[in-house]
Amino acid sequence: MNKILNHSIVLLLLGPLQIVCANNPSKKTKPNFIFIYTDNIGYGDIGCFGSNIHHTPNIDKLASEGIKLTSLYSAAGVSTPSRASLMTGCYAQRVDMDLNDNDGWVLFPVSGKGLNPEEITIADMLKIQGYNTAIVGKWHLGDQPEVLPTRHGFDYFYGIPYSEDMIATKNPKWPDVPLMINEDVIEAPVDLTTTTRRYLKEAINFIKVNKDEPFFLYFAHNLPGSRSVPTVDDQFRSKSSNGAYGDAIEEIDWSVGEILKTVTQLGLEKQTLIVFTSDNGTPKGRAGGSGSGSNEPFSGNGYDTMEGGMRVPGIAVWEGMIPAGTESDELCTMMDWLPTFTHLAGGELPGDRIIDGKNIWPLISGAPAAKSPHQVFYYYLMDQLQAVRDERFKLCLPLDNKYDGGNKKVFYGSSSLKLIDLKKDFKEEHDVSNLYPQIVEKLLKEAEKIRYELGDTNQKGKQIRFAKYIDDPKPLLKQKNND
Repeated sequence: MNKILNHSIVLLLLGPLQIVCANNPSKKTKPNFIFIYTDNIGYGDIGCFGSNIHHTPNIDKLASEGIKLTSLYSAAGVSTPSRASLMTGCYAQRVDMDLNDNDGWVLFPVSGKGLNPEEITIADMLKIQGYNTAIVGKWHLGDQPEVLPTRHGFDYFYGIPYSEDMIATKNPKWPDVPLMINEDVIEAPVDLTTTTRRYLKEAINFIKVNKDEPFFLYFAHNLPGSRSVPTVDDQFRSKSSNGAYGDAIEEIDWSVGEILKTVTQLGLEKQTLIVFTSDNGTPKGRAGGSGSGSNEPFSGNGYDTMEGGMRVPGIAVWEGMIPAGTESDELCTMMDWLPTFTHLAGGELPGDRIIDGKNIWPLISGAPAAKSPHQVFYYYLMDQLQAVRDERFKLCLPLDNKYDGGNKKVFYGSSSLKLIDLKKDFKEEHDVSNLYPQIVEKLLKEAEKIRYELGDTNQKGKQIRFAKYIDDPKPLLKQKNND
């Protein structure tokens, strides 16, 4: 049953939540939300975060007009679990989206698993508050009709259901990468060199159509992505100083500029919160014809639990509401956007389930002495807890068998306990555990607590919910009536 259209189901899920409160803002005063989510951009790939090889004037302008979040964490180092965490405000382990059925870390085409429609997403929360909702771009939370975006609070979906590199030459059981509108395939294989331009057209149209109503636009790029061939528009190909990878960064920057131009032309600057970020760090040896990404100043890469894999560039802008040219190094996470957007839309979080994210509006709005609402943050790779951090320190846990940063559950040996002072040691090179034994003890206790809740290798969590499992999944194919 379609949860979006059946508000009685939503009400049942939310229990005592009052859909409209007397002190809630009216529809006209509710802010719009534009969430720009890139695929595999590293912390050091953007000019305002330190890149000196990528030309990103529009993203840099965005940062100059709002706040840079320099300790924003994805809740996973790879696509599916990071997106599940964003959508649900929960660690992927809590919603059973940390592993696929073949012990891999992301969902593949024709998967019998997807984000459970009983989960409450950002889009669901905002629909309740009267928002129009759309996703353009990459979904990657299940490719069967039962788990597509249209079953998760989105009025409209235009994009691809999984990663752009999941092609038949890698696995003959996979279909061509499809471009979809809602639940229909309109093109297969999708022309990846034109997706950004087409996504942008759809995004701008959605903004224009909904300029007089509150809206949520989730713009989920499939660039820079993981494809081994250039997938940028001809206008940007071979134009950057960093090969195909740099071309992709600069095409994304252009699209950000077009979104900003549209918002300005429609006079929506004071009504719209815009967020720019990435799903995880850039992977090691990322293919793309040529060029490479950067996670500087951190060590590690996308797909691992070092800082470079999970700390991502973050920018939030809202004219008149977020102080321009500011910066915060307070700990915040991708899970925090659901509680934050819900708060700003005048809603309340559901009382029938655990939500791991926190409202970070005081932090990004520049409230005096605002601090992180998180006491700790947990670094998981698939179902393995590998590290825990607090405001200052990161404890890398002692593990007899530690997962490699590969696509399968592969162990590469043991790892010893190591305490990192993140304020001084971005590269995670120096163990200071002997200097702070009380911190080690505290973080070990936090690790035990979350193992009970979310589990660990060979240990099932006690406070988890389950994904949607689908019998006999079918490939998404273009139907003749779509010609």
